[in-house]
Amino acid sequence: WHRFLPLPKIPQPYRTTEHTSETPSTSNAPKEDAEMGNVGSSQPKNKTGKKVVTQKIETAQKTNVLSLTEHSLEEIPEHVFKLSSLRTLDLSKNKIQSLGNISQLSQLKSLNCDDNRLNIVALEPISKLSKLQTLSLGKNRLHGTVGGMGNKKPNQQQPHKQQTQNANVATPSFPYLPETIKQLKIHGNALPSIPRQICSVKLCRLEKLDLSDNNIAAVPSEISNLVSLTELNLDQNSLVSLPPQLGQLKKLKTLSLRRNHIRVTSTNFSPTTNPQPIPPSVFQDTMLIDLNLHGNGLRSGELNEFVGFDAFLERRKRVKDKNLYGGALTDMGVCGLD
Repeated sequence: WHRFLPLPKIPQPYRTTEHTSETPSTSNAPKEDAEMGNVGSSQPKNKTGKKVVTQKIETAQKTNVLSLTEHSLEEIPEHVFKLSSLRTLDLSKNKIQSLGNISQLSQLKSLNCDDNRLNIVALEPISKLSKLQTLSLGKNRLHGTVGGMGNKKPNQQQPHKQQTQNANVATPSFPYLPETIKQLKIHGNALPSIPRQICSVKLCRLEKLDLSDNNIAAVPSEISNLVSLTELNLDQNSLVSLPPQLGQLKKLKTLSLRRNHIRVTSTNFSPTTNPQPIPPSVFQDTMLIDLNLHGNGLRSGELNEFVGFDAFLERRKRVKDKNLYGGALTDMGVCGLD
């Protein structure tokens, strides 16, 4: 980094929680050093502090990659927004509540904001990042989302006058995301439902979606709008069934439903009285070859009775026999069930 010319002083100092520039943190430093173009560094741990942040910003002028993970930042340094060619930005594991002028980073393709203090209002600038392809918002404070599928009813014990006043207050909704998004992670946000903006027809390029570790009780029929989806992670939610429209995702290959509430009382299924919790179309009409149901109330014998499950098993066997999918299908058990 000594070869780079020093930047002019930042007009407004950014805030961090007190750390000296010599205080090591528990970050995965080798990976970060590689991203920063400092593969040969002998320093085993990441350093924090304003001096280190400034050095990284200087380096990012050349690499167009900036990792500020675990720097105890309370806001994004203003000089970051002047990196007009920046393509990758990692802000994870800080204390950031606002994304500031991030919309100025018009070339940004990858943004990681995991483990911060962002609410849905703070996400609004992301909608203007017209080249963004990868977005991770895990472990923030997005649970105040409205405009989702299946919002809670008003509190019946609340006085009617107070309910009326609350109804007149404009509640922010989840923002629409750039149409260029291909990978989206919103795990660990206690979302009660899937925001309708995530199931928008505009997100027709979305390939991987992670909604794990939330409080989602139902998957909306609008999920069928995500026509390019290949991987869907719904682990650790409150799902008891899936909609038949999920079977319209013709490219879906991986579906993870670990630790939900999917179970059956009888395998004598009927569309009206005892519908199959995982519809036949999911097994028959998609490209599904990787299904994980570990931690649900199902047994492998029951799953074998599901209509369409035999088609899934045959498809998975063909893929395994051809040694496709990068060797990932090493477990040929019954989807994580006993």
